[in-house]
Amino acid sequence: MRGWAEAQGVEGSIVTFLADPCSELTKALGLVLDHPGPMALLGNPRCKRFSMLIDDGVIKTINVAEAEGDPTGDGDPSVALAEKMLQDL
Repeated sequence: MRGWAEAQGVEGSIVTFLADPCSELTKALGLVLDHPGPMALLGNPRCKRFSMLIDDGVIKTINVAEAEGDPTGDGDPSVALAEKMLQDL
């Protein structure tokens, strides 16, 4: 995750990247991407594209990029991008 944070230019900032290799958090949040379309390409369930604002351990907002016909949110990921998170602050 450190490499990804470095590549995005946010290492050492208020942004935290977290890994979920066993999908424990993904399942607990109900964010498993198991739609047949992406599964045919990816082979196994993944996490949906999302951003989450957590304040003092409390989830304030979860923004999930998905739409009917676009389960991965690739068509319009804007709801999960930094600009949306800044609005949520």
